[in-house]
Amino acid sequence: MRLTLGLSESPDRTAVERAVAELRMARPVLLDGPEGAALVQGIEDLTAAHAAQLDAVAAGRARLVLPAARLVRLGLDRSGNGAVALPRVDPERIGTLAFMIDARIDAPVAPAAPVDEDALELARLALALPAVIVIPLGRSIEVDASVLRVPAAAVRAYRASRVRDLRIVGRAPVPLEGAPETEFVVFRGGEGLRDQIAVVVGRPDRDEPVTVRLHSACLTGDLFGSLKCDCGDQLRTSVRFMAETGGGVLLYLDQEGRGNGIANKIRAYKLQSQGYDTYDADEMLGFGPDQRRFDFAARMLEELGIRRVNLITNNPDKLEALRRAGIEVVTHRRAPGRATPENVSYLTAKRDRFGHLIELDSGPGPGGRLRGDG
Repeated sequence: MRLTLGLSESPDRTAVERAVAELRMARPVLLDGPEGAALVQGIEDLTAAHAAQLDAVAAGRARLVLPAARLVRLGLDRSGNGAVALPRVDPERIGTLAFMIDARIDAPVAPAAPVDEDALELARLALALPAVIVIPLGRSIEVDASVLRVPAAAVRAYRASRVRDLRIVGRAPVPLEGAPETEFVVFRGGEGLRDQIAVVVGRPDRDEPVTVRLHSACLTGDLFGSLKCDCGDQLRTSVRFMAETGGGVLLYLDQEGRGNGIANKIRAYKLQSQGYDTYDADEMLGFGPDQRRFDFAARMLEELGIRRVNLITNNPDKLEALRRAGIEVVTHRRAPGRATPENVSYLTAKRDRFGHLIELDSGPGPGGRLRGDG
């Protein structure tokens, strides 16, 4: 009798995770959908030699799929994603359409097909630039066995499935300056292949609303003290406030750059250095105002036995996200931080363009401060 060993409880989800790794390594993957199979290639690190290989396979059928945000920057009034025909897989043209500042659309744009939408979602999961080459494959084309195949439906279902399977993989006391009684709880799941951390400060009473902050990781601000944002201040003042008021939980979420990833965040910083605000810079790269999701953050709270919270945030979207996920937000308070000459335009854009609860106030120091609730 022959036995088959299955090493994955969810082969489809495993295929998506492997596809994410392939795309990050600039290798193509094969998406299988109802309309047939299509080869998907990210545009980052696209060499002339690789483009020539794709061109031979495409035989004029390739298309460049771009998100609505990038199409707007190319001069179109679009609310949906779209695709531009690629008679030839030309790296220079592709790069121009995908991220050149002053580029304009040079061909008709068709609505994105279902497989195009799935390809863009795969790029977002990989934290790559949201622009992909899609090549529909006819039945006569044989694909090398080394090219990974993934069901398109599995890509669409991936995020929700990871939320359901979120689990604790480690926990230990980690005393912090100003908060010596602190425990770090590590969750696996949520976004992509990354871990998420709950920082439990003190001994919060779970029978009462617990003070909570959802804090998206910011390498530049949290670790290096960047003056371009107020993230490090918000992180440390929130933990200190929890330590002084009976405890709380800070969820440290691996969603750098509003969910775009550190590479795209630094690309956006480069554009900001040329005079664009934080949202315009992201739009030029093809990103909407915020790619983050907080459904898995609500799941983390539930795993910690927390269903009612007093939230520390300046972002109204976080309030609504937790409420939609079934967490009761009893009260909320603002997260104060410093305003500096380097971050005041960033803070102003968040306040004026997307309704963040920020009050710029004149105070001590060169840039003043952000007014919080105490």
